[in-house]
Amino acid sequence: MLHHQNTRVSRRVAAAASANTAMRRPLIGIAVGAALVAAAAAGIVYAPAALAASDTALASASDAVDDGKIALTYAEALNNVVAASDVQPGTVSTAVNITGLKADVKALAATDGLSAVALAGLTDDVAQETAAVQSHTTALRNALATAKRDKVAEDARLKAEAERIAAERAAAKAAADAKRAAEALAAVNTPDGAKVAARKMAAERYGWGDGEFSCLASLWTKESGWNYQAYNNNGGATGIPQALPGSKMATAGSDWQTNAATQISWGLDYIQRAYGSPCSAWGHSQSVNWY
Repeated sequence: MLHHQNTRVSRRVAAAASANTAMRRPLIGIAVGAALVAAAAAGIVYAPAALAASDTALASASDAVDDGKIALTYAEALNNVVAASDVQPGTVSTAVNITGLKADVKALAATDGLSAVALAGLTDDVAQETAAVQSHTTALRNALATAKRDKVAEDARLKAEAERIAAERAAAKAAADAKRAAEALAAVNTPDGAKVAARKMAAERYGWGDGEFSCLASLWTKESGWNYQAYNNNGGATGIPQALPGSKMATAGSDWQTNAATQISWGLDYIQRAYGSPCSAWGHSQSVNWY
């Protein structure tokens, strides 16, 4: 592109200006008059250039200026968009170089004193530079669009990967929690595990120590042998505390049929409400054979 001061345009202009100086003295009056008549007839704003330029040349120069201004407008707007974008194209320069075209359009728009040769040369240069700026503008616009599409796709990929990892972790945690819960349930559903859970629950919830637990252990050993599946065919009493009917224990949890801890929770609450303590309940059981 022609962005240097010493371009072929500047050389043409200098040569043409020198030639004009030698020629124009004897003919200046005639030339000026003819130029003004031609310009007025054509409606062209390049009146001074009409000293030696045809109407066609002036029209071509005017078109070149208009095309150049349009190309500059689009290029400058795109440069601003790219500068403000968080996505940068990586395949082309991130800004269209418009310095040379801007200078030459300005020069061609003010053609005072140019000869036909200089005007034609500058018109040709502006046309070439306009085409180059348009080409770079198109390439940069396409590269930016591609970069944005790539970013959208990459963001979607990263989001999907993060969601996959989160889902895997959640599934692994759920599996680990389920395993721990199953192990805890299996442990508490044994007579020894049920006693451990009952001792802890009695102390934490009601403040009942070893003495009260000893009474509780005797009471429920007599009632069910600490078997959460115990069932009395004669009356339907169910579970470790021998609730009658067993469905009463649903107030402590929907899993009352399969979870010894739920049965223990209901049984301790029943003892506290009905007798005040395990030893009182045990004493009643010894007297009447039930509690």
